[in-house]
Amino acid sequence: MIDPSLIAFIGIAALLTVLPGVDMALVAKVTLQDGKRAAFFTSLGITCGLPVHATASALGLSVILSTSAGAFTLVKIAGALYLAYLGAQSLRHSRATAPKLGPGRAGLARDRSTAGRAFLQGFLNNVLNTKVALFYLTFLPQFIQPGDNVLVRSLVLASIHVALGLAWLSPYAYAIERLASVMQGARRWLERISGVALLGLSVRLAFERR
Repeated sequence: MIDPSLIAFIGIAALLTVLPGVDMALVAKVTLQDGKRAAFFTSLGITCGLPVHATASALGLSVILSTSAGAFTLVKIAGALYLAYLGAQSLRHSRATAPKLGPGRAGLARDRSTAGRAFLQGFLNNVLNTKVALFYLTFLPQFIQPGDNVLVRSLVLASIHVALGLAWLSPYAYAIERLASVMQGARRWLERISGVALLGLSVRLAFERR
């Protein structure tokens, strides 16, 4: 039997996934700096943060963020500083000439290092985002029925959100890379735009009220 609330969740989550925001700005930054392979690991890191928020919401941990001004402010500032760091990094990279890598073990080692760094950037970007924590705290309960195992249901919903996120961010990264390769000089300007966007989002997050 089809679960109407599950269908409704998929539709709403899909719409929210494609809205421009912090995730898309970060994926654009990583794509332009390290390519779509690294962007995939960033997307994976971002989406792996969603089950963390779902678990926190189900266990009531996110309630601390919604009721404690001190805890909310601390996490919010940490997230804003991290976004500002990523934005500044993107702007700095836009002025530098990307080094060309040769084949061999050094290149493979760098690929693994880049993938790990890209994953961690995406994961921290999501986990430190208080907006996502509060969103899950208020959004997921709308799709949990009386008698459901709250933790299991929350993780199922988060898994759907993970799939939607990867399905959207992966082709988005490919489109960004293609755009940068087709347009002469577009890569640096796109890096600058994504850097400014991340800095702007960090300011917005820092001054966001509960």
